[in-house]
Amino acid sequence: MREISVKVNGRIRKRNIKDNELLLDFLREKLEVRSVKAACWRGECGLCTVMVDGSLVKSCLVLAVEADGREVKTVEGITDDGELAPIQKAFVNHGAAQCGFCTPAWVLATHELLKVNPHPTDADLVEATSGLVCRCGTYNQIREAVAEVSRAGTHGQTKASLARA
Repeated sequence: MREISVKVNGRIRKRNIKDNELLLDFLREKLEVRSVKAACWRGECGLCTVMVDGSLVKSCLVLAVEADGREVKTVEGITDDGELAPIQKAFVNHGAAQCGFCTPAWVLATHELLKVNPHPTDADLVEATSGLVCRCGTYNQIREAVAEVSRAGTHGQTKASLARA
């Protein structure tokens, strides 16, 4: 056992972990972040996707010890003062969260895409989300949600973050 310190969604979290503990298990079991889904355990579905120091990673393929001293962001980390991000609202508007199981990973990935590419093409969206699977097949609704945010010009930002800009 060893103690690690990870900044998760803006808050420093310290916990004891086993050397072979996955980041997925650390987030879900030690920190009770249930939006990070445990599905395939092989990195194939991408539903455990989180951001580590600004890069999308599949938390089932990363040891928790590798996150020590780093910043991890889950879908909860994209809200601003409790307000849903534009992409979250767009997912609701377009029914892109049919069963909701894959939604956290898709919202996080598309939010990050819109931050770096405010007007992505369908090909950009496919590339940015190529490691994610939707069990309900809401790919068209996801595309429509991304297009809505792109047209609105908010680039994945909340009203509060736009006001600070």
